Amino acid sequence: MVTLTYASITARKSIRYTIYFIIFLIVGRMMINGGIALYKKVFPPAPEPATVAFGKLSKLPFPEKTKKDLKFTLETANGEIPTFSLKANVYFMPNKSANLLSLDYTKDTAKKLGFVSDPQQVSDSIYKFNHRSSLAILEADIITGAFSISYDLNADSSPISVRPLQPEISTTSVKSFLGSSNLLAEDLTGEVKHQFLKTQAGSFILAVSLSDASITRVDIFRKSYNELPIATNEPNKSNVWFMVSGIREKGRDIIAGEYHYFPVDETKLATYPIKTGDEAWQEFISGSYYPASFGTTNDGDSIKIRKIYLAYYDPGVYMEFFQPVYVFEGDQNLVGYVPAVTLEHYAE
Repeated sequence: MVTLTYASITARKSIRYTIYFIIFLIVGRMMINGGIALYKKVFPPAPEPATVAFGKLSKLPFPEKTKKDLKFTLETANGEIPTFSLKANVYFMPNKSANLLSLDYTKDTAKKLGFVSDPQQVSDSIYKFNHRSSLAILEADIITGAFSISYDLNADSSPISVRPLQPEISTTSVKSFLGSSNLLAEDLTGEVKHQFLKTQAGSFILAVSLSDASITRVDIFRKSYNELPIATNEPNKSNVWFMVSGIREKGRDIIAGEYHYFPVDETKLATYPIKTGDEAWQEFISGSYYPASFGTTNDGDSIKIRKIYLAYYDPGVYMEFFQPVYVFEGDQNLVGYVPAVTLEHYAE
């Protein structure tokens, strides 16, 4: 007959062995996971190859710019060139083409922006519209959708005779202006920058503060792609910008600006191999770069490069693919770009 004492001893042993087994499982799992992690660290799996699905890419449309004779030295925070992933996304940019409705569409857009007169044809694709109640003029490209706004300040200087609005209010005015004609695209949600400007000898120059300014410039950038910022032909200046006066009257509130926006199709992408930071650096110091800004440099200067990073290049003109570049920032406000995709993937 099984006694209570025997049953108690058996139960305690069962519990003890169960605890031992559970501990064994936990420790064993930890050791296996640790071993797998160590193996992957020592023998990392080969990265998936870039898809290169678009084939050869068109070269980036950097504007022509005469380079200065400069020398460069590396002075980053840790004295080294950063390490980057060896591939990056490239996005397709759909092209716009002219059709029988292009002019009608442009007329409708101009009307929503307040420019309602019959347009004057300037060239095959450029049309000029007068504002319905002010001296503002809009010139639009019926093919690309790009446009510019200007104002005859010699005939009416009232827009620059009053103090500009607060930057946040100026930004709201610009976004409302674009939104009225469905021009505030989904990816125009990036950084917004402001500049206070004043007039001097018939030109606009930087003002030290809002109280010293006669106009506010608002630059609206695209959002970041893959956590990479946007690089334009001129640092800190967007392809979508407007000058906003202190007058809250349509037609005299936004007196200048440009809208050069070309959409990116985020659903159509491919990955491409990119240069290492060292390879991009060698191209840069050899002079194979686009000088986005020479800043205050002069021929013969030796410039220390303080920062190197990747960005997506947005030139303000149509290009078939949205591509990354290496950005080099140095003393005296020097900024240069080097195409990031490896050379063999560019068409001749």
